Amino acid sequence: MQLHFSASMRSITISSNNGFIDLMKIKVAACHISYRTLFHTILILAFLLPFVFILTALVTLEGVNKCSSFDCFGRRLGPRLLGRVDDSGRLVRDFYKILNEVNIGEIPADLKLPDSFDQLVSDMKNNQYDARTFAFILRGTMEKFEKEIRDSKFADLMNKHFVASSIPKGIHCLSLRLTDEYSSNAHARKQLPPPELLPVLSDNSYQHFLLSTDNILAASVVVNSAVQSSQKPEKIVFHVITDKKTYAGMHSWFALNPASPAIVEVKGVHQFDWLTRENVPVLEAVENQNGIRNYYHGNHVSGTNLADTDLRKFASKLQARSPKYISLLNHLRIYIPELYPNLDKVVFLDDDIVVQRDLSPLWEIDLNGKVNGAVETCRGEDKWVMSKHFRNYFNFSHPLISAHLDPDECAWAYGMNIFDLRAWRMTNIRETYHSWLRENLKSNLTMWKLGTLPPALIAFRGHVHPIDPSWHMLGLGYQNKTNIESVKKAAVIHYNGQSKPWLDIGFEHLKPFWRKYVNYSNDFIRNCHILES
Repeated sequence: MQLHFSASMRSITISSNNGFIDLMKIKVAACHISYRTLFHTILILAFLLPFVFILTALVTLEGVNKCSSFDCFGRRLGPRLLGRVDDSGRLVRDFYKILNEVNIGEIPADLKLPDSFDQLVSDMKNNQYDARTFAFILRGTMEKFEKEIRDSKFADLMNKHFVASSIPKGIHCLSLRLTDEYSSNAHARKQLPPPELLPVLSDNSYQHFLLSTDNILAASVVVNSAVQSSQKPEKIVFHVITDKKTYAGMHSWFALNPASPAIVEVKGVHQFDWLTRENVPVLEAVENQNGIRNYYHGNHVSGTNLADTDLRKFASKLQARSPKYISLLNHLRIYIPELYPNLDKVVFLDDDIVVQRDLSPLWEIDLNGKVNGAVETCRGEDKWVMSKHFRNYFNFSHPLISAHLDPDECAWAYGMNIFDLRAWRMTNIRETYHSWLRENLKSNLTMWKLGTLPPALIAFRGHVHPIDPSWHMLGLGYQNKTNIESVKKAAVIHYNGQSKPWLDIGFEHLKPFWRKYVNYSNDFIRNCHILES
């Protein structure tokens, strides 16, 4: 900003720094001017100049310095100094109006949508679309891509469901080769345990673990991890229960790969005299009723409106339709007191767990007269895994459920449970379990969908003693953001969910905790191409 006095002192000019623009020019009449008046004029201008400077600075900061002409400068200063109207606001308002109209309108059927951004740019150049047509193209393209993404997510969920429900080729091969070994190798058929150790199977001074599974590789990891983590492995007795088709292979594995100094017993469900149709009528119905089998083995997408279906709810429904939930092996835990009448206390383990710490202290926990020592799943740091209440498992719109259960009641976990069998035998837990299974069958599975836990939550009500959560960490089969430090500290980690560590869909960063207990040098495992990575 510069101030110029004419030589005759008849005028004062205020101009910009570059000298191209005269911001203000004051003419002074010669006959009436005095130095005193001039001084006052300069004083007034000294007060005005800072305001002019601030206005110029604001304009500059907003982009005047990018202008390449006086016309540009005028357009920026015009609305402020000359009262000119800026059309940009009107243009934006007009475009918003068009977008709102397009949002509620129907996309023209003959509108051609681009397949890529490059094609959109090319079409815009060639066809000179107006704003309305462009808005329709933009909306149609976004809806098209959203549908494709949604469809791919549903397809991914279905693929994961099929993978989780299937048997990997390597594990199937392992079962077949070990079954063949059972028929051709006398060592694979030797008695488990040896005759001299049979009394130990009912000796309550030992630590008795129960495992029900048809997965030989998973069973080997459970047993190996428990034995290797124990401070008293010689006191461990494993009772492994499997189905008839897997029995020979399972027996061969533990006969040829003893878990010394621990003791392992392998029995098939067909070898328990107590498991008759008279004693398990409900489970017989669950396995053989056509409607039930169609629900678990049928088309899981038929009748589902994917456009109105929440992805997370759809994933939960798929998991609830896993065929394992109608397997007798999965329900056997409710019959433990009858299957092992001479035992007083056992720890039941699922086949998708890994033991990382000595579990001997579990036998010292006082259950205070309760039957089931379990970790509650309604409180914990992981709000996804540890936020389960009865409302997560039951349909409270069903009158029987709403009349008998509390939606806010805390749930607990299967997978690592301490069972006091003496206390259990004094209850009607099994009868309650059967009764509610019958009611759910009558209601066409409208009371609950997910497997064996819901009827157990009802049957064990009032019989559960909460244990410290560090004994049993859940969610490694569906929570890929699991805290690794928490995994390392847990006594038992549980890969509950679809992403089992022996499947390709398992989380890679969580697999090493399971793989460390697989004997990859074993001939059967190598010949079946079960690889470490």
